[in-house]
Amino acid sequence: VQLQASGGGLVQAGGSLRLFCAASGRTFRFYAMGWFRQAPGKEREFVAAISGSGSTYYADSVKGRFTISRDNAKNTVYLQMNSLKPEDTAVYYCATSNTGWAPTRGCEYAYWGQGTQVTVSS
Repeated sequence: VQLQASGGGLVQAGGSLRLFCAASGRTFRFYAMGWFRQAPGKEREFVAAISGSGSTYYADSVKGRFTISRDNAKNTVYLQMNSLKPEDTAVYYCATSNTGWAPTRGCEYAYWGQGTQVTVSS
């Protein structure tokens, strides 16, 4: 299984970015996908997840601002990030679990992408 994350960049506070994660190597639609992030000097944290059936889950810190979605025909998961804040600055990683339901703990994800940098300037 391979995951390729992209879409990061530099944006001003209040702006938007859309992250992409393309998956390959197995039947995409069966498995949950998640986004995590890690800021310098901090532990990796959960951002959002989507189950194989499309149920979504968010960290409180991004609820109402971020939206996770998936396109099973394109084997791709998206993270639409609006109203970005400087504290959203981090490397964002996509991951996929071996389950259809969506975990919120990183240890429950089996495969990880390489990460994409998101920097929000104040």
